[in-house]
Amino acid sequence: MGICASSQYSMKKVGTLRWPHPTTKIIHPDGKLQELRQPVKASLILSQNPSCFLCNSELMYINSPLPRVPGDELLQLDQIYFLLPLSKSEATLSLQELCSLAIKASEYISLLNRAYSSQKISPFSYKRSCQVGTGLKYPVRSGNRNVVF
Repeated sequence: MGICASSQYSMKKVGTLRWPHPTTKIIHPDGKLQELRQPVKASLILSQNPSCFLCNSELMYINSPLPRVPGDELLQLDQIYFLLPLSKSEATLSLQELCSLAIKASEYISLLNRAYSSQKISPFSYKRSCQVGTGLKYPVRSGNRNVVF
């Protein structure tokens, strides 16, 4: 698996620090990471990948069908999306598959954090909680740089 960004990071200056703009992150089946600096319709990504569908990582639950992002929906900044093969579109998400996707996303966030750190840019910070299919909520601790599923 390799890592590839579709665009260069855009920075804005805040005092003496430069902060990256939020991006939409799409993880492809082949392991490529695509980052978008502006919201785009899902149909644009889907037209470039006709044998795949998009899932928003925050809407994926264990033992539930994989939720497809509609083509007319705008992909949101600061969200992680998975581009998955159409063959999985009717499948339910197992714990093992969810963990595999979570590990993949966490590895990319870690790589991006290291890239930002080497440029003296503040790393990503997710201060949300992740709701697992059981209905339990697991908060992300302040300062934790990993995505927790």
